[in-house]
Amino acid sequence: MDTVDDSVSAPARVADPGEAISVDELRLAARNHGLPLEALRYDVTPAGLHYLLTHYDIPALDPGTWRLSVSGAVARPLSLSLDDLRARPRAAHRVTLECAGNGRALLSPRPVSQPWLDEAVGTAEWTGTPLAGLLAEAGVAAGAVDVAFTGADHGFERGVEQTYRRGLPLVEALRDDVLLAYEMNGAPLPPQHGAPVRLIVPGWYGMAHVKWLVDVAVLESEFDGFQNVTAYRLKQAADEPGEPVTRILPKALIQPPGVPDFQSRVRVVDSGVVELTGRAWSGWAPVESVDVSTDDGASWRPAELGPQPGPYAWRSWRFAWTATQPGRYELRARARDAAGHEQPVDQAWNRQGMANNHAQRVTVVVR
Repeated sequence: MDTVDDSVSAPARVADPGEAISVDELRLAARNHGLPLEALRYDVTPAGLHYLLTHYDIPALDPGTWRLSVSGAVARPLSLSLDDLRARPRAAHRVTLECAGNGRALLSPRPVSQPWLDEAVGTAEWTGTPLAGLLAEAGVAAGAVDVAFTGADHGFERGVEQTYRRGLPLVEALRDDVLLAYEMNGAPLPPQHGAPVRLIVPGWYGMAHVKWLVDVAVLESEFDGFQNVTAYRLKQAADEPGEPVTRILPKALIQPPGVPDFQSRVRVVDSGVVELTGRAWSGWAPVESVDVSTDDGASWRPAELGPQPGPYAWRSWRFAWTATQPGRYELRARARDAAGHEQPVDQAWNRQGMANNHAQRVTVVVR
């Protein structure tokens, strides 16, 4: 990996007090769109509404000539075409993906990066072949500890030239639900979602689901690439190593009720019974409860949960709010999963703005 000066790729930093979103951040926001929150109505997010984060450029890959290599500490290295993967055992999983930086722009002070609010999430039906089968065919060495996944996208980040590459502990890579996915919602992967093949690691934040996959390398030492040891870390100071970002923390979102103001997105509803709906998810365990507040967290009441469609897919919820008094209200929702993880009302700050699962705030005017 090569480095460049700050005029090409600036180091990570935290915004100064009161510093506005920059032109560079707006460029990122224009390329990397979030889920329109009204699309929470869909059990499965249409591909064009699913959140999207592209680190560099969308690479031009020809499905007819594309190859995937399985290399490193294996007895039998593999080189596979898309047809080779399609001929292998097929599996499909409904999985909710969330960007690890979701909610970053709501922190204070704000880490300077992709300025997500609440919308960097989506749920899709991913179809492909289990990774574990390919690793078994290749013959993983007894001393293997990690698997590194390389995408075809290349660029600079924080001054470092690199191809996007992420490592995963071998025990996670061998799970039977980890997929080399070539379909999204029953159709071939769109270019922006990693065509022709991407990795799907149910339960993990989006950085682990490497797109435009070209190489799977088994390692006998812990992966030490940029996207694991520098990026995607929970830390308070620039010079500390921090903890790695892994599985998705529990989170609930409200599908905003009523109709919006164009610019502020403040919602307007008529007085009476207002049905609040939304989705909740966790990468640790299925969601077991959602509570709703209509007074900005001063009090909470339980919502009714819908079915859990899969262990790593979001779960619907609903709550009947009797909104009889005109005025302005702040709605919030919080989730708890079956492993005991509970969503906080307010977010603990970290330098990269990662794993933010504080309770969303939706402003509503009752008329």
